[in-house]
Amino acid sequence: MHVRVRLDGANPRRWHVALLTRLSGLPGIEAVSVEAAPGPDGWPVQADLLFRLESLIFRVAPNGSAPVPPADLAAWTDPAAPDLLLDLCGDAVARCPVWRVAYDGGFGEIGLLGSLLAARVPRLDLLEGDTVLVSGRLGSDYRGSIALSFEDALVRTTTLVAAALRDRLAGRAAAEIPAPAAAGPARPARIRASRPARLLARSLVGRLYRLCYHAPHWRTGWRVLRGPDLIDLGRHPEGGWQILPDDGRRFYADPFPLAADGTTHVFVEEFPHATGKAIISAVRFGPDGPVGAPIPVLEEPYHLSYPFVFARAGAVWMVPESSAAGTVDLYRATRYPGGWVKEATLLSGVVASDATLLEQDGRWWLFATVRDAPPGAPAGSGCHHDALYLWSAPDFRGPYVPHPANPVLVDPSFARPAGRIVARGGRLIRPVQDCAHGYGRALSLARIDRLDQDGFAQTVLGRIEPGPAWPGSCLHTLNAGGGIECIDGSGRASRLRARLGA
Repeated sequence: MHVRVRLDGANPRRWHVALLTRLSGLPGIEAVSVEAAPGPDGWPVQADLLFRLESLIFRVAPNGSAPVPPADLAAWTDPAAPDLLLDLCGDAVARCPVWRVAYDGGFGEIGLLGSLLAARVPRLDLLEGDTVLVSGRLGSDYRGSIALSFEDALVRTTTLVAAALRDRLAGRAAAEIPAPAAAGPARPARIRASRPARLLARSLVGRLYRLCYHAPHWRTGWRVLRGPDLIDLGRHPEGGWQILPDDGRRFYADPFPLAADGTTHVFVEEFPHATGKAIISAVRFGPDGPVGAPIPVLEEPYHLSYPFVFARAGAVWMVPESSAAGTVDLYRATRYPGGWVKEATLLSGVVASDATLLEQDGRWWLFATVRDAPPGAPAGSGCHHDALYLWSAPDFRGPYVPHPANPVLVDPSFARPAGRIVARGGRLIRPVQDCAHGYGRALSLARIDRLDQDGFAQTVLGRIEPGPAWPGSCLHTLNAGGGIECIDGSGRASRLRARLGA
């Protein structure tokens, strides 16, 4: 297949080259070429000014949105008629099938910019005529920055376009997706001069907050289960939560309780502010709560979090998040709750967040959100929260194979795992993070409706937010075990923020 990409030749960007390279590497693609006339709407110069200012404020150099010389597109020429035209501008006319990229009904990068300036979580639709080939809502790790959100969205756009082409080449039909409102050119709102000033003020407040207020940002809450759990309640319990105490020089997050060897321990991410690198710790729970403080049980040269622990085959196992290393690793406890040794690398070369295992019908499944960028890629190289990937294996130790429909879901509201998957009433309930408006803002409960080699589907049943029973601004993990139920989330420092003028 010969694919031609219609892009704005007046503003070629690094992400265009990355897209062309990605498509060229797909099996079955014989040629990729470009049509690079100037775009119909013109890119606003104010947007480039905003991007430059944000790169100074956030100290992050542009990546995908950085311009490249037109000569960088010279290698992508082929006069032959294409079999498919991918339209990134919304104005292409061709005799072959045309795929158009729309964001909330607006075509191309102008549509994406307009959606972000309107503070929306952009919906991407890849259209062939009136048919939606693939759709997804695009998240960002940096909701406070238009530039970094723009770059994260471009990376995920490449993911979805490549997935749609892979399905077309494999002869798989497009899923039945509700068509969006009629797409049309979207004009971005005028970028006011005050917006960079507001971003600068917010960035300064954040820096002063971190420097002057050294209390933990994340907190772990726990309660003894003497009735329905949070999944059955669908809300915070009447008695509220008790807080796992800390010394103010670290915080605890991602709690996973587990009963094993006659005791109950809660495993947590421990983040010491002095080092800026998290380790895994554990605290024993007695009838009245935690016995002492969490003690370190696993440390690596890179950041660790989300200690997914489980008992199986006469041992206790852990799959901590190690996305900074680009792996998903399996550890076994030799001196429970410590003595962890690495038994296997389940996945490698992938930036996977919050890997969650599930055994179902004799097969093991691994759920994780994946950043579509290599380990160590800079900020703006893709979002950690919005794309759910699946792998499966005959045994929890592997070998794991990717689901053919990966990513099976693209939506920052419902993709990222938030704890163990629980069987309830003959159904599987999957806690998920709502990251649409920031990391871990709320917790949702999703029923898994389909999980097999051909597809995945889920239905969100409810949403649990911070509130009087859990004061703060975030809520992002839910787990139970050994008669203990745990959540975590961030608190507010409203008095300090008020002093700083936030």
